[in-house]
Amino acid sequence: MSLYGMMRTGVSGMNAQANRLSTVADNIANSSTTGYKRASTQFASLVLPSSGGSYNSGGVETVVRHHISDDGSLRFTTSSTDLALKGNGFFVVGNADDTPYLTRAGSFVPDAQGNLVNAAGYYLMGYPIVNGQVNSVTNGFQGLEKVNISQNDLIADPSRVGTFTANLPAGAAVIAAADRPPTNTTASAQYTAKTSIQTFDNLGNVVVLDVYFTKTAANTWEAAVYNNANASASGGFPYTPTAPLTTETYTFDVVTGMLTSTDKSLSVTVPNGQALEIDLSATKQLAGDYTPIEVKVDGNTPSPIENVDIGADGTVVARYKNGAQRAIYKIPLADVPSPDNLLVLSGNVFSTSAESGDVQLGFAGTGSFGSLTSGALEESNADIAQELTEMIESQRSYTANSKVFQTGADLMDVLVNLKR
Repeated sequence: MSLYGMMRTGVSGMNAQANRLSTVADNIANSSTTGYKRASTQFASLVLPSSGGSYNSGGVETVVRHHISDDGSLRFTTSSTDLALKGNGFFVVGNADDTPYLTRAGSFVPDAQGNLVNAAGYYLMGYPIVNGQVNSVTNGFQGLEKVNISQNDLIADPSRVGTFTANLPAGAAVIAAADRPPTNTTASAQYTAKTSIQTFDNLGNVVVLDVYFTKTAANTWEAAVYNNANASASGGFPYTPTAPLTTETYTFDVVTGMLTSTDKSLSVTVPNGQALEIDLSATKQLAGDYTPIEVKVDGNTPSPIENVDIGADGTVVARYKNGAQRAIYKIPLADVPSPDNLLVLSGNVFSTSAESGDVQLGFAGTGSFGSLTSGALEESNADIAQELTEMIESQRSYTANSKVFQTGADLMDVLVNLKR
């Protein structure tokens, strides 16, 4: 056995315990850091070749492992922009240069420009929702942008889709073609029922559409739509111009009263607005009076955002001061095959590595991705009681290794003094 080898082994043990104490110190310091993932030091023996009766002492190697895949407990807050994950997945965030990173730290607040940013200065990234559609990319970060909930942004959303559900009276009289619109557009025009619907044009102006339902034959109805702004002074017919915005014909089953037309929607272009598709599929022809049951059309007048709600699927819904709501972003989650092998960077963020595998994007609650909770934060998964226990163990082990080194040094003194 070499005395130098014995001393080197003692130094190796002290260095290993110093590494362990470093991870313990980091864990204790970040025990209150949102989304922090604890680090631990794992040991592996280092054995040197030995021959005959001579033993060469080796040492110990250390590997630091970050427990990224271990969930922390949830702490609920009063802020709707605080986000927490349970299960697989990470938020995609970006720095000032929009370089993407992964994190579990979901303590987001709006900055001066309305961008959601966490305590480390990283911006939450999401897909903008355009015309109700999300253009997501599964294997990359393309298409993502900073989630902005600017409080001063005035948005006018034109009407595009709607729902109309009513009961058309089965016992209504059939009205002759010469008496009903659009053939007869005078004040004497006859129809079965009328409903006015509020819609919005491109600038957010309210456009009221008058919808006339007329029974044209047994189990057959015609819908004619007019712009209320063109109605007569007393309201209704005659309209100027006289032509309707659209007309549609619908047929109903004689037994069930269900709508049997191939096209079960009312399509009309809102004046100075967009093409509006109103779903009539739930409308029936039954006994009784004409009864509108549900009338809903999207769109809103210009109004600033008052607050936002974030759904369990990551949809960011803006709530405007005028009471309107609109989905503006959808927050994706990212995951890798081996989360514990991600590169750990300052600011409680992670980056992919060769060992972690390539990133895959999806949405909360789908596939293998975990759940998302608004109004909550994921706490650090470091347990102070466990860290203090490991600190005491490391201290004792460090002291024991220092004794080995000290013994080797004492024996070296004896060897040097033999000649004396």
